[in-house]
Amino acid sequence: MTREFAFAFEGRYRLPALVFGIKPATARVLVDNEELLVRFGPWRLRTALPNIAGTQVSSGYAWHRTAGPAHLSLTDHGVTFATNSRRGLCVSFVEPVRAIEPTGLLRHPAVTVTVADPETLAAALGQ
Repeated sequence: MTREFAFAFEGRYRLPALVFGIKPATARVLVDNEELLVRFGPWRLRTALPNIAGTQVSSGYAWHRTAGPAHLSLTDHGVTFATNSRRGLCVSFVEPVRAIEPTGLLRHPAVTVTVADPETLAAALGQ
């Protein structure tokens, strides 16, 4: 069974996201019995469920650091797929995963997704 989680779009995030092809129809998180798949406009992140080390609900994102495309943290190389500034779920990985650059040289130890129901996503991931 596959569960789908929609991103929660805040009004001021819609236009910057749309410029990069990110809209409700192209932004979602899917969880099945084997893997996590994040689709965020042209970007994809996929990993097996056993690669998930933990989750944490987070909040209070700065608009200028999250609006528009996928964002890379220069501090820890985590990736953020954000559609609002209010709250989301940070998912950390056992082994870093690829997401925002096509060669796979850059890998991410965590992803933050601003889905509408972060607690239910955490539960679906077994956390």
